[in-house]
Amino acid sequence: MEYTDANQRLIDAIFPKILLSPKEIEKKYPQRILKEGMMVTRISPSPTGPMHIGGMYTALISKRLASQSDGIFYVRIEDTDKKREVQGSLKLIIESLARYGLTTDEGLQVSGAEIGIYGPYTQSERVHIYKPFIRMLLAQGNAYPCFCTQEQLEEMRAQQDLSHIRSGYYGSWATCRTRSIDEAFKRITDDIPFVIRFKSQGNFENKIIVQDLIKGRRELSQNDQDIVIMKSDGLPTYHFAHLIDDHFMGTTHVFRGDEWFPSVPLHLQLFETIGWQPPAYGHLMPIQKIDDGSKRKLSKRHDPEATISYYSEMGYPEQAVIDYLLNLANSNFEDWRKANTRSDNSEFLLSIERLAKSGGPLLDLTKLEHVSKETIAHMSANEVYDASLAWARVYDEKFASRMMTNEEYTKKIFGIERHEGPKARKDIGMWSQVKQEIAYFFDEEFHVDIKDLWNLLGIVDKNDVKGIISDFLKSYDPLDPKEQWLEKLRFLCERHGYAGIIKDFKQNPEQYKGTIIDVTKIFRVFLTGRLDTPDLFELMHVMGYDRITKRLFT
Repeated sequence: MEYTDANQRLIDAIFPKILLSPKEIEKKYPQRILKEGMMVTRISPSPTGPMHIGGMYTALISKRLASQSDGIFYVRIEDTDKKREVQGSLKLIIESLARYGLTTDEGLQVSGAEIGIYGPYTQSERVHIYKPFIRMLLAQGNAYPCFCTQEQLEEMRAQQDLSHIRSGYYGSWATCRTRSIDEAFKRITDDIPFVIRFKSQGNFENKIIVQDLIKGRRELSQNDQDIVIMKSDGLPTYHFAHLIDDHFMGTTHVFRGDEWFPSVPLHLQLFETIGWQPPAYGHLMPIQKIDDGSKRKLSKRHDPEATISYYSEMGYPEQAVIDYLLNLANSNFEDWRKANTRSDNSEFLLSIERLAKSGGPLLDLTKLEHVSKETIAHMSANEVYDASLAWARVYDEKFASRMMTNEEYTKKIFGIERHEGPKARKDIGMWSQVKQEIAYFFDEEFHVDIKDLWNLLGIVDKNDVKGIISDFLKSYDPLDPKEQWLEKLRFLCERHGYAGIIKDFKQNPEQYKGTIIDVTKIFRVFLTGRLDTPDLFELMHVMGYDRITKRLFT
């Protein structure tokens, strides 16, 4: 085939196969029909490792804002960085989204199926969509092949550093920008590796106004970098792929990490060059932690709590994690939750205006555990049993077996003090704490030294202890209602010189050895090996007469 246009010959050498035209692709993906105010948002994870808690935070905000507007929330897999891809991480990411209730309307599902008419929703399967637009930019003179090696680029950056100037591929540093078409053609036909770069028309000295959904009105320099839009393996870079995808998938609002804010001029420039309307961008401040008295961003490398898998391993209820993240997003969520203890958190209306504009939300695991305890306190005994068993089956098979073997007994244990109000049981903050909190109920797990029991009792007279236990067992009837049980306990206190009513002790402390609190401590210690337990009456009722008598006779 003969060419009269050298540039066309070059383009055909780069893309020798027949491709769809941009117009054909436009017809394939119809515009979404949206009512006023509807948002189309997305989460676009890369399968390069476990999901970051910041990714879950972004997904939560993106989903809620789409749902509140009766819009669409979809997942798109950005897997063009094949060198960093981690086997199995994609499956974990999709499962994590589903586990935390962040189900998507379109894209890859837990089942492995893909739903939606704007797919494929995985970038490595969309190369046939990207290449026609790269070809179009080449034809327009808005892109060019670059043959610079990694060593040449590193040398360029070193020179820029020595000269104390901005790093990057721009201006006179963009050496392949002025390479002749004939020379470029020869290099390609000689199989010399190349990438495709965008030819920026920007001037760094000029400013543009950016209206960010979260940061508000900001002034940034124009982009003048000739960034890579197609790598040597034929796959596009994030900068280019997300532009094409957001256009054809009808994305109206993009919420992403603050680290992408400096790239906004580039992304807007790319949209303008192709002639498309960009989505509205909102850049979220990163989740931080206190380290040595100062704030810093969470790091996957140094902070186990940076990955969402940590929260599953520790056994935080999914609702508690989402509640906590909602409070990081909008601080008024905490007051809403106090007023709506039983409501699904999806009823809370998330506000863009309340998202942090500077700084960054602070991750506090102590606060999260408090939220988690509140969440578990409002669950039924059956719900607690099912959730803790599901966790144990994965992380503690032996204890899971014990729970299943003693299912009814375990449910009764979880039922102790399971009621509304300030005195509701709040001893469990994570499923990983369950064994520690209830192990003493099981004889196989109850291992105590009699000396340790006496040490816990402190100054209580040993003869008093033996007499109190003996008299208690003579009158104890497991069928007694709580009022009668308490009346017998008070009588027992008075008989052994202890005040059955605390007010009596406060009025005449010299007349008593102690109070009913000291007496109940005896039973707590001998029955559980602990000073702090759930309600003693309910505890004894669940343990049963045989177990009680055996332990009190120790």
